[in-house]
Amino acid sequence: MLAIFLQGLAMSAAMILPIGPQNAFVMNQGIRRQYHLMIAGLCALSDIALICGGIFGGSALLSQSPTLLMLVSWGGVAFLLWYGWGAFRTAFSKDPELAKAEVAKQSRWKIVVSMLAVTWLNPHVYLDTFVVLGSLGGSLNPDERSWFALGAVSASVIWFFGLAILAAMLAPWLNTGKVQRVINFIVGVIMWGIAVQLARQSGVF
Repeated sequence: MLAIFLQGLAMSAAMILPIGPQNAFVMNQGIRRQYHLMIAGLCALSDIALICGGIFGGSALLSQSPTLLMLVSWGGVAFLLWYGWGAFRTAFSKDPELAKAEVAKQSRWKIVVSMLAVTWLNPHVYLDTFVVLGSLGGSLNPDERSWFALGAVSASVIWFFGLAILAAMLAPWLNTGKVQRVINFIVGVIMWGIAVQLARQSGVF
């Protein structure tokens, strides 16, 4: 069973580690030290729900509902473009301290809603959890499936909390006007790049 656990851990880590909208969001909140542990926890809980849903039967639902995937794609593209625009505005602001102060005023619920949108409106998340992990885990027998799921969700929990804590530890060096400009510019490029990629894949435009 240890081998199955490690297989789930490795497969999940391979899909989580590449930088994407979810990782960029968690990192940014960690640097700002704004509810970063709460956001890491919500990201981990979302991944647990998605991974378990995919492994224990959700992959069939997604494959039978291309319309659902298309609706998620539309919402994901729109949100990523909007979030990227906000990052670019902060990056090119004439007064980085004022821009940083405006970001700091964001309410807890606005940050939570943004995190949920980054996670649940990203079609790649469903492909990773429902199609890849779901097909691998679903092919195992029931006992092995549980250990595979445990390994997969463990990778998610370790990664998101590790990323949030590391970003918060580096905040004194990263939370300056110039560095924030660069970080927000990179976040904007990532968000818009993924939006264009999703649009091309789904035929949105």
